[in-house]
Amino acid sequence: MPKVSPSLARRVARSLRTSMFVQVLCALVAGIVVGGVWPDVGSAVQPLGDGFIRLIKAVIAPLVFCVVVTGIAKAGDLKSFGRIGLKALIWFEVATTVALVIGLVAGNLVRPGSGMNVDPASLDASAVDEKTGGGELPSTSEFLLHSLPDSAVGAFAENSLLQVLVLACLVGAALLHLGHTKVPAILPAVDQAQEVIFAIVGFIMKLAPLAVFGATAHLVGEYGLGALSTYGKLIGVCYAVALLFLLLLGAALKMFTGVSLWKFVRYTREELVLALGTGSSETVMPRMMQKLRQAGCRDDSVGLVLPTGYSFNLDGASIYLSIATLFIAQAVGVDLTLGQQVTVVLVLMLTSKGMAGVPGSAFLALSATASALGVIPAGAVALLLGVDRIMDTMRVATNLLGNCVAVFAVSKWERALDHDRARKVLDGEIAFVPEQEPPGTAAPDRGEAPASSAAEAGPGR
Repeated sequence: MPKVSPSLARRVARSLRTSMFVQVLCALVAGIVVGGVWPDVGSAVQPLGDGFIRLIKAVIAPLVFCVVVTGIAKAGDLKSFGRIGLKALIWFEVATTVALVIGLVAGNLVRPGSGMNVDPASLDASAVDEKTGGGELPSTSEFLLHSLPDSAVGAFAENSLLQVLVLACLVGAALLHLGHTKVPAILPAVDQAQEVIFAIVGFIMKLAPLAVFGATAHLVGEYGLGALSTYGKLIGVCYAVALLFLLLLGAALKMFTGVSLWKFVRYTREELVLALGTGSSETVMPRMMQKLRQAGCRDDSVGLVLPTGYSFNLDGASIYLSIATLFIAQAVGVDLTLGQQVTVVLVLMLTSKGMAGVPGSAFLALSATASALGVIPAGAVALLLGVDRIMDTMRVATNLLGNCVAVFAVSKWERALDHDRARKVLDGEIAFVPEQEPPGTAAPDRGEAPASSAAEAGPGR
């Protein structure tokens, strides 16, 4: 008897029920429609996105702590962890410098602010203070000092990932020093706590479509699409440069590790759409950690490189800051010399490292750059108030993919990458299985993976 294929309506209904990618994509479209047609409703549903982000942030610090502690303890070698950290910082510095330089080259070639002839006196500089809350970026010494915890509880309460990383390294080192015979219950307890946290993440991810709907509707409702016409040239060059940078990053990843960035994008499409919809890469950090581990990256590499990258490897922000600096200079009629542009790179290399978690950090970094140059009026930064939120999509996607590439690259550099598993996972031969997925949950849409392959898709540690 011939097998009857399900109707189109049934296939669509099944996709809506089982595929988070489809659910999030539909929520994204619905948010754009609602925000465009009913702006007031768009603003009213903003708490859906904000609430989801708060829930995810609540589990990030304990998750990073557990992953790093178990990674150090199971690796059994603290020196290798130090090597991973050093190699990660080298990769981060090279990547962000390349991003800054490409941004400056593009800004000089395209000149997005040329011809605007803006009078700085006509700009409301107080609007920038309102956006940043009157704060300022920490100096290099303050940033380094703040990365050291003065309270174990405070590091978790303030969600300071660098402080949590330091604590996790100390605990992991202590476990190695004491040995499993003296503290036999600690490591299993941390490992079990990690599984509980992943289960919580699984519950929270069920709310992802609502979060994307709320965040997108608010963005479109509050800012509209008017900025596209006013700042079209700036938006276009930023997104084009980000795409060029990702192509270069993909080529470097392929040459260095043999991993295809395009296949990784397909593998993580759900998380990428969620990050773009909510405008925050933090919302997908727990799932990205799971996917990287299952794609052949070792626990210690994932646990150290990915969270550290959120502070030290802001490639998308670097592209935006370099182009935006030239934009505001060109808009007010200031031509920066080669020496001044070198200064821009040096200043942004420092200020971009202290941006994570600081409200209005992009404006603070731009203000610090303008002050360092001494030729751009600080009030000119207000020119970007109408377009900054639209740039979030570019910054989030580039930052997130840049950090994931760094995990693969450092894993390969440290010989901690399972190439065979990475190939099978990215080719769909091994299906991704969320760790501690709630009972009764359908497997995510990853194509038709063989039953035997699904059984192989364990934690991948």
